[in-house]
Amino acid sequence: MSTEAGNPTTLYDFTLKDIDGKSVKLEKYKGKVLMIVNVASYCGYTPQYKDLEALYRKFKDRGFAILAFPANNFGQQEPGSNEEIKAFCQTKYDVSFDLFSKISVGGDDQHPLYRFITSDPDVEGEVKWNFQKYLVNRKGKLTHKFLSRVKPLSDECVSAIEALLRE
Repeated sequence: MSTEAGNPTTLYDFTLKDIDGKSVKLEKYKGKVLMIVNVASYCGYTPQYKDLEALYRKFKDRGFAILAFPANNFGQQEPGSNEEIKAFCQTKYDVSFDLFSKISVGGDDQHPLYRFITSDPDVEGEVKWNFQKYLVNRKGKLTHKFLSRVKPLSDECVSAIEALLRE
């Protein structure tokens, strides 16, 4: 779950494991608008999976993708294995957007991808809780950070995505 490049300069420099353990080069998302979100199965915000899926289905044909990263950093609300997380997401929320292997999004064992994201001057700051969302434009630049309480289908979030899709 490390980067291929020793010192990443863009999101596209990272290679991560998907929920099934297969390597995914993030460069495959070049030219798409991305939402990167840390998720958990046992959180008060877990119902956002439903809205994330609706958002993905609404915009995927226009070049939008969601990259979801299960994390157990907050309140031990993602204790399951990758297999359990995948089954939960598919059976409870019919998730079809991209799920990745469980990682740490904060603390001493923070994954390099999240270290990279949270050090970006435009969205800097640590991840506060589960379901914190980041938007990335088609050129790979982080443009927005939405805290957990901002719902994926909120006007604020949808307008930001629509604006990025028009760029």
